Amino acid sequence: MASNFAIRLAAHHVRQGDVIAYPTDTVYGLGCDPLNTAALVYLNSLKNRPPGKGLILLASSIDQLADYIELHDTDSRKRLSAEPSPTSWIVPANKHLPDVLTGGADTVAVRITQSTVVRTLCEHLGHPLVSSSANPGGRPPALNSLQLHRWFHGRIASILIDDGAGTGKPSTLKHIHTQHIYRE
Repeated sequence: MASNFAIRLAAHHVRQGDVIAYPTDTVYGLGCDPLNTAALVYLNSLKNRPPGKGLILLASSIDQLADYIELHDTDSRKRLSAEPSPTSWIVPANKHLPDVLTGGADTVAVRITQSTVVRTLCEHLGHPLVSSSANPGGRPPALNSLQLHRWFHGRIASILIDDGAGTGKPSTLKHIHTQHIYRE
């Protein structure tokens, strides 16, 4: 697992506007500060990803999402952290979020992470972290640090390593109000 020092250093890089890679509760992810438009654009360019697709926010708790989402009913708020398996939720977005984060939609995808590394990273940051699978366009998500280094070495500021983590497949993606499943 990534050391506390490595996690603090990665948080420093995120605060500086850099993109990092890290193990999530599903696959390795690329991430940055969700309000730093230049970092979001760079993340998309690393992946050859069209800017019209929204990104996911990972947080250590629902409280970290307060400034990013407009979700006030108690049942929906409980649902965000009640799923036993990694589930990302499409929720109403706060109006101030950059379009490159939301894909221009009035919603944003969020997940309360089960990953110790990401929880610790978000706690050091004091806010959520953007997450997109760590892979160039058309390739499967990175499942180990060797793939990360092959694809992103020298192009991102930090790589946190925990090759034993994650489910190996993307999270389930559901709409918070309709329960519609977009990805399973």
